[in-house]
Amino acid sequence: MPGMAASPQIFEYIKLPSKQFDVHLMEWILPVKNESIRDYCIRLLDQIKHENPVLIGVSFGGVIVQELSKLLPVKKMIIISSVKSNKEFPRRMRLSKVTHLHKALPTTLIKHFGTIASYSKILAPKKIEMYNKYLSVNDPLYMDWALNTIINWDQEKAPDNLIHIHGDSDPVFPIKYIENCITVEGGTHVMIINRFRWFNEHLPQLILDN
Repeated sequence: MPGMAASPQIFEYIKLPSKQFDVHLMEWILPVKNESIRDYCIRLLDQIKHENPVLIGVSFGGVIVQELSKLLPVKKMIIISSVKSNKEFPRRMRLSKVTHLHKALPTTLIKHFGTIASYSKILAPKKIEMYNKYLSVNDPLYMDWALNTIINWDQEKAPDNLIHIHGDSDPVFPIKYIENCITVEGGTHVMIINRFRWFNEHLPQLILDN
């Protein structure tokens, strides 16, 4: 499951041995207004094609796979650049839950972010190119729902059958708040893209290990 607003294309460089693994890429669907994360995940179940799967999720996608695991049996979960509970949220996210600051964000601008960034030069050209390539879900209803859903996520304890991979340079979920993870040195929040060689080397064994 890709990260918030991202397309499955973020996994384009992840190459698992085809003789060992049957990979299925999940995609975001548009939420219903005020839909609970459980009800949203029930609708996502149609995209899961295998029994007892290993679910892999990046960032908000990591939260989603943990919620999916409450609806069906899974062999294990692997979350990347994500959190295992709301206790791993950075201070600004906890503050936003109390103040509802996230609801003041003009998510309607997301639809035109690439154009705005190009003219205002707030991002380097390579980052704008990455945004345009990988962030495909720009519907304001989705963005409002996703931000509100993760800010109010109420999971307080990590599941048992979970592996957490996290970069020590992640600015979204800083490593100082994260416990019990496999640390990728120099890994940022987008390391699934720019550190793909690490994942290609280590993911197969992490999936197969009991």
